[in-house]
Amino acid sequence: MKKFRDAVFSVIPITIIVLILNFTIVPLGTTPLIKFLIGAVLIIFGLFIFLIGVDIAIIPMGDMLGSTILETNSIWKIILICFLFGFSISVVEPVLHIVAGQIDYVTAGAISKSLIIISVSIGVGVLITLGVIRPMFNIPLRLCLTIIYSIIFILALIAPPEFISISFDAPGATTGVLTVPFISSLAIGLFSKRAGKESEEDSFGLVGITTSGAVIALLIMSIFVRNADLSHTINHYTSNNITSSSIAGSFLKLVPSIMLETLSALLPIVIIFLVFQVISFKLSKNSFLNIIKGFVHTFIGAVLFLTGANGGFMDVGVTIGGTLTSFENKIVVILFGFLLGAVAILAEPSVYVISKQIEEVTSGYIKGSLIISAFSIGVGFAVALSVIRTIVPGFKLWYYLLPGYALAVILSYFVPNLFVGIAFDSGGVATGLMAATFILAFAQGAAGVVEGSNALVDGFGTISIIALMPVLTLLIFGLIFKVKSSKGGTQKDEQ
Repeated sequence: MKKFRDAVFSVIPITIIVLILNFTIVPLGTTPLIKFLIGAVLIIFGLFIFLIGVDIAIIPMGDMLGSTILETNSIWKIILICFLFGFSISVVEPVLHIVAGQIDYVTAGAISKSLIIISVSIGVGVLITLGVIRPMFNIPLRLCLTIIYSIIFILALIAPPEFISISFDAPGATTGVLTVPFISSLAIGLFSKRAGKESEEDSFGLVGITTSGAVIALLIMSIFVRNADLSHTINHYTSNNITSSSIAGSFLKLVPSIMLETLSALLPIVIIFLVFQVISFKLSKNSFLNIIKGFVHTFIGAVLFLTGANGGFMDVGVTIGGTLTSFENKIVVILFGFLLGAVAILAEPSVYVISKQIEEVTSGYIKGSLIISAFSIGVGFAVALSVIRTIVPGFKLWYYLLPGYALAVILSYFVPNLFVGIAFDSGGVATGLMAATFILAFAQGAAGVVEGSNALVDGFGTISIIALMPVLTLLIFGLIFKVKSSKGGTQKDEQ
């Protein structure tokens, strides 16, 4: 029931907003509205079944993998294991498939969906390996993050400008409903058996390190494909589903390709699991069958989820973004962007988990409700800023990201260690299901009606701005906590 509630609350807030807009200032028409509602229902049930599969198969695998790594003496075996599992989990991530599909569409196939998925998954595999071996060599998290973001900024200077937005959106695509639970369970499996405060600190930060690999991978990819023909880039993200007369046909025609795509994505991790079952896991028959059952749930859930998202749900986001932006008074679309961000973050279950962790870390000094409110306001501003970037010519994404992440890295040296890991992990929490589907589609629609804008350059980048806000929010809270607790004579945060 908790999984079902999580799935419902992830979708219902956006659904209510769309219904209000439909009956007030943005009438959608009967067919698009029905498709949106059917898409919303498919997403809810798909996410529900998918989350059950994650609980049954993926989380136990992460925990078993952590235990396997602890028993492995060879650093090269650890590197190989982490890379294979990191790569395989990323390939299956449904949110990544959605964003990669949008990039493929907007670039008219010049940057293919498969190239994006493979590149991102390689980056995730490499960086999850770095995140796992970092504590083994006692490398401080803040130093590791400083080096990583220095590399990212250098690559961003070299990469073609039109690739910057999609590269920085990549972490949001990788921290979806599959990857984050796996990484979290891996961290627990690795570090829960270690004693001392370092164990608690090391269990955070793995998500933040891993997702940065997606940015690095796409920036490197862009350097090699910089001569790709982008002359056919589509300036307005649309879909044939909007005008299709057949409601059922809009969904049914997607099912075969989505099933094949999901099966091919899930197959590598199933094969790796079977290999490790023979050489390492050695589960009992019942436990083994339970994991297989989890894979079946994951497959069915992913198919329903992707069918619902692509069959009509995101199309309405495009329509609303384009319609509101076409209004003469641009304040309307900016205010709606703020509302959309503020509501969407409240629908992410992981936000409540992080807020509870912060409250426990600070012994109740920083209330969880305060964290949630700050997240909501911060993400609301993030989406509003993204809208402003789209409708104001000359506003570049790096105007936000460069000073934002530079400030985040600097703040990491002045806050307690535990806050650093939680803060950089939180960026992935905020960029969940709604950010990668409805909000990104909304941004694409807004970019499509602004003269001189480009769906590739201006339509992407929203997820990256959203991801930055929780990082800065928690680091600022960490700084406030350190200052206040120092004045109160507490030394618990000085380590």
